[in-house]
Amino acid sequence: MPQRVEELSRWLEQVLGRGGLRVAPASADASFRRYFRVEGAGESRIVMDAPPEKENTAPFIVISRLLDEAGLNVPRVLEADAAQGFLLLTDLGAQPYLAALDENSVEALYGDALAALLAMQQRASSNADALPSYDEKLLLAEMELFRHWYLERHLGLALSAAQQQALDEVFALLADSALAQPRVFVHRDYHSRNLMVTPAHNPGILDFQDAVYGPVTYDLVSLLRDCYIAWPRERVEGWALRYLREAQAAGVVADCDEATWLRWFDWMGVQRHLKATGIFARLNLRDAKPGYLGDIPRTLGYVREVSGRYAELDGLNALLEEIK
Repeated sequence: MPQRVEELSRWLEQVLGRGGLRVAPASADASFRRYFRVEGAGESRIVMDAPPEKENTAPFIVISRLLDEAGLNVPRVLEADAAQGFLLLTDLGAQPYLAALDENSVEALYGDALAALLAMQQRASSNADALPSYDEKLLLAEMELFRHWYLERHLGLALSAAQQQALDEVFALLADSALAQPRVFVHRDYHSRNLMVTPAHNPGILDFQDAVYGPVTYDLVSLLRDCYIAWPRERVEGWALRYLREAQAAGVVADCDEATWLRWFDWMGVQRHLKATGIFARLNLRDAKPGYLGDIPRTLGYVREVSGRYAELDGLNALLEEIK
């Protein structure tokens, strides 16, 4: 990668019009993108390195503008070079929610995150034509990651015909539940690693380039049943029901009783956590990124807990019990 870093440094000098810049790694994510913090002349900026043969910067630019216009605190694109795969962005700081969350901070931080989510669902959803649809094909394809990368590749299981059928039936039920929900802007990775603690207009929102138009509970469950930090079920359900009341008052959700809402929320979480488990296994096996394997027990723990409370998900719960 030295040549890539040299190309990045030359581009930064061109767009910022000066040398002597300090460039240091800021973060990396589960894709091929990398981020660097660029400092010089008293300013701090973030540069995204997205190799064009691997990543497309266009969705990030479109969604950044959409969310900024909706009043959300997101990185603004200052300069872009699609041919090289470089974006220069405003800097939202270096403190992710995950590092800041504890018993003393959670109510305030989640309060801000839930308020931002409601604003996002209210204001950004009007631009549905700019977003791909979170349709049945995509929902099912995501759950297939669990079957292929976790069960078959990571665990090395040869599933029986009965197990395959049980998975097919559960996947179909979960997709139907998602498709029955009101449709809104879906960030798709609205969790503690992508929310930044900011001194004003908290939170800063990152990693939104894969946004879609889909189920209203998706981002809610991403936040409240986070793959990277867990809270007691009763507390999570309390937050989820509070959000339902606020979403109803804001006109995001119309007629929906609490039992239906919690079922949507639970089942959406199962769909998401099956996908995430498959992605974590794929990151290890395909991309040589084993760091996410430690998050699988927590993520699958959500699936076990929820599937054990719904008779319709017995087939999935039985399979998970067999592979303990």
